[in-house]
Amino acid sequence: MKFLIAIGSKDYSGPTLELGMRVAKAINAAVDIVYVGEKISAFSTSEVKLAQENLDNWELDRKGVDVLQWAYEYLVENKYILSDSENSDFNTDKLVQTDDDRCEVHLEGRMTQEVGLILRNGGIIQQLRDEVKRSGIDVMIIGGSGERRMAHDLVQYIDSSIFVVNQFDPNQKYRLLLAVDDSTGTKGAIKFGVRVAQAFKIDVDILTVSKVDRFRDGYKGAAKRAGKFMRRTGIQYQNIYRVGDPSEIIKNEAGDNHIVIMGASSKNPLMKFFKGSKPLKVMEVCPCPILIVK
Repeated sequence: MKFLIAIGSKDYSGPTLELGMRVAKAINAAVDIVYVGEKISAFSTSEVKLAQENLDNWELDRKGVDVLQWAYEYLVENKYILSDSENSDFNTDKLVQTDDDRCEVHLEGRMTQEVGLILRNGGIIQQLRDEVKRSGIDVMIIGGSGERRMAHDLVQYIDSSIFVVNQFDPNQKYRLLLAVDDSTGTKGAIKFGVRVAQAFKIDVDILTVSKVDRFRDGYKGAAKRAGKFMRRTGIQYQNIYRVGDPSEIIKNEAGDNHIVIMGASSKNPLMKFFKGSKPLKVMEVCPCPILIVK
């Protein structure tokens, strides 16, 4: 399995990087960490190529290089990668340019598989979409942002599961809220729920919501299967059944002390644009981390 962690700044991306690496460690996933900067002009691109042998002289996107260096230092400090010295600096000379808008360096992991640091330039949605496709990403992890439209577009148009790290507090004691129903995405959500619960050593609330005052066999069957998975792996859990609007109930049950996991909608993008979907609505209203599994 492979994760892509999108970081934007040293000031705000700490929780995103920490949550992503903790889950990756639990399942021994490979990880790429990517920063997307502004598009480099055609003139600047030629300068980058000339400076490739010594990227310490690359001032065209110094902010991006600085953010990757910060991520590297975090990985060393938390022993996620091997290094020659605990105080060794990020060696920009090892960045390899793979095309005009992308360069990378690969590092040997200690508690995960290989870790890659990637610098891209261009529109953030398109660059992340290209990276997901290029690298065969299973889960993309992004920070919670006031730019809800960006997360909305990523969920709809990127072919990977999306973990939105809304207001994650490393010192908070979380529970996991696993929302299940009879949709095709629930099976994957249950499997991820087990992995995340194991990563954080937390208990699980299995939530089943019906809009009417009865629960279809598919809903009850999904809740039963989720409980069975939890029992097999020794995870403490409880089943919760509620009637009402799913997004509002999930929001209320989650509060600010749950990590929410649910399956992606099976609606096509055009229907989701006009009518929305349950996962998108939950993502918009929930003030806590949410993983939408595809």
